[in-house]
Amino acid sequence: MVTQLAPHYSVQWVQRMADIPQDAWDAMAKPLATPFLEWDWLNNLETSGSATRRTGWQPCHLTIWRDRTLIAGAPFYLKGHSYGEFVFDHQWADLAYRLGVEYYPKLLGMTPFTPAIGYRFLMAPGEDEDEMTERMVAEIDHFCDRNKISGCNFLFVDPDWQPVMERHGFSGWLHHSYIWSNREFQTFDDYLKVFNANQRRNIKRERKAVTKANLRMDVHVGEEIPHFLYPMIYNFYSSTCDKFFWGSKYLTRKFFEQLYPNFSDRLVLFAAYQDERSSEKPVGLSFCLRKGDKLYGRYWGCLEEFDCLHFEACYYKPIEWGISQGIQTFDPGAGGRHKKRRGFPATPNYSLHRFYNERMKKILCSYIGEINEMEQEEINAINQDLPFNKREIQLEVH
Repeated sequence: MVTQLAPHYSVQWVQRMADIPQDAWDAMAKPLATPFLEWDWLNNLETSGSATRRTGWQPCHLTIWRDRTLIAGAPFYLKGHSYGEFVFDHQWADLAYRLGVEYYPKLLGMTPFTPAIGYRFLMAPGEDEDEMTERMVAEIDHFCDRNKISGCNFLFVDPDWQPVMERHGFSGWLHHSYIWSNREFQTFDDYLKVFNANQRRNIKRERKAVTKANLRMDVHVGEEIPHFLYPMIYNFYSSTCDKFFWGSKYLTRKFFEQLYPNFSDRLVLFAAYQDERSSEKPVGLSFCLRKGDKLYGRYWGCLEEFDCLHFEACYYKPIEWGISQGIQTFDPGAGGRHKKRRGFPATPNYSLHRFYNERMKKILCSYIGEINEMEQEEINAINQDLPFNKREIQLEVH
């Protein structure tokens, strides 16, 4: 007679993605819509020196094991600051200071430096999501209590996961991104038709400005990306950070170099060349990722200023290419001043928060509803001011 032994469950907080089996992690991450929870992306952030304890992003990944099999996981970071998150919680940090509460360190669930919707717990196929979520939340609470962590925060969460975590006592804080949706467009001209006449003229004028500057836009995809471009991506990224976002150069040159070859199949580069004969020295470049029918714009830069090149490389060419490739949604990255004028409506997204100090928890629960109402009013106001034709405005309303 064979005795059936009960499975043994264990929890490990792991300080390096490299110590987690890649195949087991990716078996949970790759079926998801987002590419930013995959092992190669997260591991690259650490091994490149971008997300490390030294930079204020101490990896502390939660893993659940049944015997020796990984059955659930979540990337976490202990943070001593709020930089690189794109959800600005400084008002909560200020409140904690006024109450005499230590706000940092905090436990953060997100992909570092990546304001793209999709974060959630990872689970192996066939696992009971409710049971495993309850087990993981209990472990998070215990970890934070044991280490005197002020709170646990999840940013840019998967909208399907949000209500699951709210049932476990996390409070949802409403924000917005700017997301383009493919409305069954077959051509770029179909995209132009949603705009009013004035904005259609503006977009055509902006694209012509790039042509008049004798610039050629090439699209480099996956394995077809020339190897010499990988180290050059950092130059463009660095240039933009130096010009406009001082103090926000979070990624190292090594991060971009290490994208090849293990993550190159996700990459799409939109490169501008000034000399028609040249294919080795782009003067501008936008760096995007594709997974399934989703396109994500991440970084952009130019080494010489050209009128409207930013709009072409970051919006128009990706949209034109995306339509031809069946892309259904395009998240161009943080910010919105330029995006809403080019057909990127304000789209709700949520972060999730739990404070362990009773006074902080009470204030959060008392006021988060009012805060979210104000955010929703802002989203409505932005979308009522989109430069769409009257028919498209009516469709947005309904």
